[in-house]
Amino acid sequence: MKIAILSCFYPYRGGIAQFNANLYEELGKTHDVRAFNFSRQYPDILFPGKTQYVTKEDEAVPIEAEALLDTANPLSWGRTARAIRAWGPDLLLVRYWMSWFAPSLGEVARKMAPGCRVIGILDNVVPHERHWFDTPLTRWFLKGLDGAVTLCEEVGRDLLALRPDIPHAVLPHPIYTHFGAKLPREEAERRLGLPAGRRTLLFFGLIREYKGLDILLQAFDLLDERYQLVVAGEPYGSFDKYQQLIDGGRAPADVHVFPNYIRDGEVKDYFSAADLTVLPYRSATQSGISSVSAHFGVPMVVTDVGGLRETVGARGTGIVCDNGTPASIAAAITRYFDELTLQEELRAGIAAEKERLSWSRFAQDLMTFAESIK
Repeated sequence: MKIAILSCFYPYRGGIAQFNANLYEELGKTHDVRAFNFSRQYPDILFPGKTQYVTKEDEAVPIEAEALLDTANPLSWGRTARAIRAWGPDLLLVRYWMSWFAPSLGEVARKMAPGCRVIGILDNVVPHERHWFDTPLTRWFLKGLDGAVTLCEEVGRDLLALRPDIPHAVLPHPIYTHFGAKLPREEAERRLGLPAGRRTLLFFGLIREYKGLDILLQAFDLLDERYQLVVAGEPYGSFDKYQQLIDGGRAPADVHVFPNYIRDGEVKDYFSAADLTVLPYRSATQSGISSVSAHFGVPMVVTDVGGLRETVGARGTGIVCDNGTPASIAAAITRYFDELTLQEELRAGIAAEKERLSWSRFAQDLMTFAESIK
């Protein structure tokens, strides 16, 4: 089958581009696959981070892709559609995670040849940070699809609320494997300059309001001196309020902050040094961080929002907090370290998930779904 994927690829960086690269390579083992990239993903004024692009030091997979779609320039939308149609795919896959992309992706989807099925892979339907225009734009985008895949049931319910008639499938987020093998803990601690022998908690990934780092910092103040916290990721916006919480907290020296985008080759350092990954999110769908944590065999503490109970708690890879308060998060962390049987159960659950959530299985299930759409 000829499969076109329209989304962000190298030289864009981040979890979406990493996912796309893995999917491209897996589908390419058995199908003719071509990647179509953004020429401009966001205008710089709308991007809150330092850069959208990989740097010379990054180890991103350099997928060859045609950079055609400028999401801010409608003249490029028709050109992109014509280029994809000229290649003649049987299937077009488009990634969708926020309403900014609805006009451009929706227009391309509507201009595909009649024999080309268009399937959206939806990270979010309802965004974490909402605006009044999200629902009408997303509903318009969805009407241009022949089918949709969500990565958890929670997003599936959001999907059906906006388009009840759409053929859809829930395919859990595969586990990332391209970050390399886990390091000996002592080596990881040395690389990061961390004190050895501590109970190490990890907050990893882009720092955004909905991810609740402030809640975790307040929870950390409720823990004793045996614990240390590693915060690793680029802030989207000011880090000042988090720094104030650290400086005014119980033990500022026990909070180790690495406020930069973490390159692929460095990811293993952080997870190899960690006992526990904490996702104190205020809202969520699924989480790519949970996939990375599972790859390195690190259990998780998560809040009960979005699809985290489904993708972490129900699969036995982490603890779901009773609520999203600092006290509840601190209690879950303490419980993990106090119950050796629980630690063994969670590690066994992660081992089972690593077998279930392979990229080959995701690709096979995706193609089975695509072929079921008439």
